[in-house]
Amino acid sequence: MFNFNPKKIMYKQLILLCGLLFLGALPGMAQAVKKKPVTGNKSLLWKVSGKGLKQPSYLFGTLHIICPSDYLWTAAMQKALDASKKVVFEMDMDDPSLQSRMTAGMMLKDGKTLKDFYTEEEYKQLTGIATQNNIPLQMMQGFSPFALVSFLYLKAITCTIPESYEGNITKLAAKQHKEVLGLETVEDQVKVIEAINVDSIAKAVLRIAGDLDSFRLTYAQMLAVYKQQDMPALYQQIIESPDYKDDLNTLLFDRNKKWVPAIIDMAKAQPVFVAVGAGHLWGDKGVIALLRQEGYTVEPVR
Repeated sequence: MFNFNPKKIMYKQLILLCGLLFLGALPGMAQAVKKKPVTGNKSLLWKVSGKGLKQPSYLFGTLHIICPSDYLWTAAMQKALDASKKVVFEMDMDDPSLQSRMTAGMMLKDGKTLKDFYTEEEYKQLTGIATQNNIPLQMMQGFSPFALVSFLYLKAITCTIPESYEGNITKLAAKQHKEVLGLETVEDQVKVIEAINVDSIAKAVLRIAGDLDSFRLTYAQMLAVYKQQDMPALYQQIIESPDYKDDLNTLLFDRNKKWVPAIIDMAKAQPVFVAVGAGHLWGDKGVIALLRQEGYTVEPVR
């Protein structure tokens, strides 16, 4: 669980920014969810088999911040984890250097501060919102506007102390003495963040902060779809979001393409439990489709 001392939780929040939550963070998603969802198999857990694999491996779609009352972990999910020899996340979550490396990667360069991305009036507005919502704006001066998104998410949820699938699964892996691996490095994720226009992110943060009620509604809608395990509908929300339609290659598709060979190599060696942001799994450029194109059988487990 998260400790809500900002200095202690900051790195845990920062390392979540490239996953599904950030893609679904913006008010434009509220319109997308009203549309009729795409039909298809519904499951957060998928079995990968065939093409010479001695034992199946598993894919699991995570939601990075979730309240304990909403946390979904079934007997089938536990069984899949138990049957796997290693656990794989987007990054190596038990790497002791993760905190310092991610924090360093999110720091602004060339003497810039967070305040530099806003006009005087915008920053005054942001300061007022931060004060009202106990967001440590002054402490964030040296960080990219991306870092503020994590704190805004804490205002969207309905519980005081949220959980994360990554954190909980890491603990389960430790109890079973399973090795934890990552599909990419901290530096890889920082490059993804840096590839997105930081001024656009800064404006998006201000817009979200100025309409937290809509933001809370958006998160609630996304959470409802997630708990239904409706991967097609969840994916549809993401690709229809106007804020990141120009960055989907960077945020999702390019990363999926890089991950699949690594997943295949690990699955050939021994069964693995791969847990990544749910938005990475579905779609014709998602991990499921790419594995099927390589000749593997990928099927839902409920």
